[in-house]
Amino acid sequence: MAASGETYVLEMKDIVKTFPGVKALDGMSLRVRPGTVHCLVGENGAGKSTLMKVLSGAYTVDAGEILFHGKPLHGQNTRDTLGMGIAMIHQELSPVAEMTLAENVFLGREPSRSGRSGRFFVNFKNMYAQTAELFARIGLNYDPRAKMSSLSVAGMQQVEIAKAISRNASLILMDEPTSAITDKEVGMLFRQIAELKANGVAIVYITHKMDEIFAIADDVTVIRDGKWIASGPASDFDNEKIISLMVGRTITEVFPKVTVPIGDEVLRVKNLSGRAFSGVDFCVREGEILGLAGLVGAGRTEVARALFGLDPYEGEIFLHNRPVAIRSVREAIAHGIAMVSEDRKGEGLVLSRSVRENTSLANLPMFAPGLFLDKRREGEVVRDMIDLLRIKTSSMNTAVGDLSGGNQQKVVISKWVMGEVKLLILDEPTRGVDVGAKSEIHRLMCELASRKMAIIMISSELPEILGMSDRIIVMHEGVMRGELPRDQATQESIMELATGAHQSA
Repeated sequence: MAASGETYVLEMKDIVKTFPGVKALDGMSLRVRPGTVHCLVGENGAGKSTLMKVLSGAYTVDAGEILFHGKPLHGQNTRDTLGMGIAMIHQELSPVAEMTLAENVFLGREPSRSGRSGRFFVNFKNMYAQTAELFARIGLNYDPRAKMSSLSVAGMQQVEIAKAISRNASLILMDEPTSAITDKEVGMLFRQIAELKANGVAIVYITHKMDEIFAIADDVTVIRDGKWIASGPASDFDNEKIISLMVGRTITEVFPKVTVPIGDEVLRVKNLSGRAFSGVDFCVREGEILGLAGLVGAGRTEVARALFGLDPYEGEIFLHNRPVAIRSVREAIAHGIAMVSEDRKGEGLVLSRSVRENTSLANLPMFAPGLFLDKRREGEVVRDMIDLLRIKTSSMNTAVGDLSGGNQQKVVISKWVMGEVKLLILDEPTRGVDVGAKSEIHRLMCELASRKMAIIMISSELPEILGMSDRIIVMHEGVMRGELPRDQATQESIMELATGAHQSA
């Protein structure tokens, strides 16, 4: 932290923020030095994003004090804080896709010129020129006249950073900025962060990824259940210490894989082909966790979508040695297949509806044997699911959209766990989830496998693939490149297959 007498860009002292039934922040404090990256870490639901929304002006505090460059903030809204030099880059970007990059950068503060009638018009020539100069200054090789929709997620993120720089922000808040970008793009982001630091900009960086903390952090603050737990230089922490502080306990095994007897074959696919993949052959058995590994664009998700009836396919699918045709999600569910999508918000949840409704949604016949829904029975089962998956929610009637990302993921899993599922497909099951929730999801996977459920797990995290899989299939550009048993798989052998450098026999 700052030495004695050193000034802070930001000081938040004893911040309290309460929502109905939940104290999201309970005496939380944070101090950020100029020209540093301050990593804010904690479990899903710990209060990290709430703290940032308080700082950005999206929420007002119930109690506590905020000092920005030594001056108190009182009741500022998001426009006010932007004008003062506080910018926030959200985990889920919301650019105006059909507007140009320049229009997005200057949205709400477009340079103007007066016309003959006395009216003011947007000075597009000036706006494009200013954007081009800004991009050149920070090393972005983009056309200011291009539409935002033409960029990748990482490109949009870079434009958001450029927007913050154009506002002369001295404090930038980044909420899980690498959750949806590739390793190459992460490197580009880190280089941009280094340049911001060199120019005296302070960054509050929220992440669940331990390697990122030790790659870029100068200081670390750990938050748990809305309370300040610890702060200090990044050099004072290691993985085990951060995890212990985050969850209030020591997680001795990040991947608590339990070996269970492998039973009969549940699924076999032969020469399966579809959108972005072809000629895929594999099987998965009772009690087995089959890992699907590969780089972005390898075709793993497309295989899963075909198995769940979301996309058309050619080839053969056998369930319990009997040929089946799966042409819709309804048919997949009827055959005992469930899928947890990587896009939990877009495909897995109805965000405006409650935890209760989302959890029971895929199993309504269980609670409505007649014309009416048995709400008492529904409530009992949903409460059991909340306890089993340790979902942090003030009530089963809380809207799912109000939960943290990790708890939303648990709700998606819970709606399938309660049903008669024989094959569970998990597409990036722990993406955007903290280490404590990851451990719980991994524990649940092992428990489901012990109940003879067959599991296909798609993951971009090699440690997760290696730690949880009984067998690993590696794909490259839509083709299976090889199959590795657990005891022969290494990060190197998987990457050789995933990059097309080698193919197993």
